[in-house]
Amino acid sequence: MSTAIDYEQAGELKIGQVGIANLRVRTLDVAQLAAEMRDRVQRAPKLFARAAVILDFGGLSKTPDVDTARKLVAGLREAGVLPVALAYGTREIEELAAALELPLLAKFRAQYERTGDAPAEPAAPAPRASSKTAPEPPPAPAVSQQGAAPGMMQAAPVRSGQQVYAENSDLTVLATVGAGAEVIADGSIHIYGALRGRALAGAQGNEKARIFCREFHAELVAVAGHYKVLEDIPKDLRGKAVQVWLEQGQLRIAALD
Repeated sequence: MSTAIDYEQAGELKIGQVGIANLRVRTLDVAQLAAEMRDRVQRAPKLFARAAVILDFGGLSKTPDVDTARKLVAGLREAGVLPVALAYGTREIEELAAALELPLLAKFRAQYERTGDAPAEPAAPAPRASSKTAPEPPPAPAVSQQGAAPGMMQAAPVRSGQQVYAENSDLTVLATVGAGAEVIADGSIHIYGALRGRALAGAQGNEKARIFCREFHAELVAVAGHYKVLEDIPKDLRGKAVQVWLEQGQLRIAALD
């Protein structure tokens, strides 16, 4: 007869949503990259000092060798940020991650996939000429994400240190997002109270996502990875009702009233 033995686990492992910045490396000039990161840390230390970052080498024409990558990691650490993983990519990236003893995170793969890697779609047949001019179709409504789940509602305030994540949907917050708090959505974010923390819309790369806020004091806002911190935001927009969106790769912020 077997007897079950009760014991306490030494550690409880849970998988959850965590806020990690993605650093897409565009040059292997360690000094230049470290200087840029050092400047960002100095401008917004509460956001970037000792921030965990994912290194994405997908924008480079060639994967760096191990020695260069190690120098890059060391330079970034000296600048004040902490590389913790590599973004998933090619087999070379996988081998580099193993040599650096860093994990791979696949969640950034779809967001930063090179356009040249996707097969070209066949060209659509040219329409026949017509004597009548067809009316232009109405613009498609802005949607958060195709097949998105129903929007998530957050009624209680989001306090410092808390994070709310709406996966595959929009997020509506009926209360305040406090300083040090973070709200994330794969779709758009609507905040009917004050935004004093961070808001990140289009977390999986949806560039049509937007942020709407009734009272704007954000530490950071981002859409599809493009972000601005408090120091980058015009002072005349602080405390106003605003919307944030992405236009031709640039993050825009404008008053609603």
